[in-house]
Amino acid sequence: MSTQYNFHQQSSSDVPSTRSKVRVTDLLSRINEEKKSEKKRNLALGVAAFSAVAVFGIILTI
Repeated sequence: MSTQYNFHQQSSSDVPSTRSKVRVTDLLSRINEEKKSEKKRNLALGVAAFSAVAVFGIILTI
């Protein structure tokens, strides 16, 4: 899923210590950022698919 956090790409400064608290606002902001990037990817994929269909349709009419 896109909302999973990849621990392999964390830097050492991102790793919380065992005494730190989980901040809900940080988690929510991370989820919102991932949703935005997923929407952009979906939009790009949709545009690419539509373009492919349009080009294929133009080629068929020629």
